[in-house]
Amino acid sequence: MAYFLEVSVTDKRKVIYYSDELHDEFSIAQITPRKIDADYVYIHDSLFKRFTHFFWYRIVATPIAFLYIKLVFHQKTIGRKAFKTCKNQGYFLYGNHTQDIGDAFNPHFLNFPRNDYIIVHPNNVSMPWLGKVTPSLGALPLPDDKEAYRHFNDAIDTHIHRKHTVVIYPEAHIWPYFTGIRNFPDTSFAYPIRLNAPVFCFTNTYHKRRFSKQPKIITYIDGPFYPDMNMPPRARRKDLRDRVHETMTMRAKNSTHVQIQYIKREEPHD
Repeated sequence: MAYFLEVSVTDKRKVIYYSDELHDEFSIAQITPRKIDADYVYIHDSLFKRFTHFFWYRIVATPIAFLYIKLVFHQKTIGRKAFKTCKNQGYFLYGNHTQDIGDAFNPHFLNFPRNDYIIVHPNNVSMPWLGKVTPSLGALPLPDDKEAYRHFNDAIDTHIHRKHTVVIYPEAHIWPYFTGIRNFPDTSFAYPIRLNAPVFCFTNTYHKRRFSKQPKIITYIDGPFYPDMNMPPRARRKDLRDRVHETMTMRAKNSTHVQIQYIKREEPHD
């Protein structure tokens, strides 16, 4: 999923050609992922680990997130009050995946002072130094085998029960500054259905700034959405996905600036 903390590189591309909106990846970073197996520990409850989480998350990441989102993107949020309806329970937060560092910081800023845990690609815990820090910042890497997947699910359950936020980028791959909402599968919606937990979504939209080449981000918060428990499990998952996708698609239409143009490659003719 999100490349949680990459080396920041200015993206100077103006046009990107794509073939498959479900699988094409356009992040600049190139990282060799480690294997997330049964030995990977998702939940750390020791006193030392709780301290390192507090230090990296609250002392280091919180002010950096605020400065980055505000100074780089002049970000504005609309609808943050929606979170108050679920202030006493854990919930899932889905968003469009259009930034590298920004998508790591933005959820942290949106529902402060919540603890956010982001489902990420194993790349995010594979970097030589930052890979040791990102778990303390809330990175939950996707597992590579069945036993690791059990631990991964246990971690999600634990965070929801502890009234934390689990953040998911259902588009999975980064498309920098993309102003639409891509098609995404309903797979990740199995988590809130299994826990009967509320879902929110956020949609980043892009807008021209008067004296800067860097666009402004306006983020819309919507929800809560709840699984329809009267439906069969598979239909329940699709229904929840469709409602979130429809809402994000509607919000994405508020973008007024195209930083990078995305053009679909033509299929070769026989």
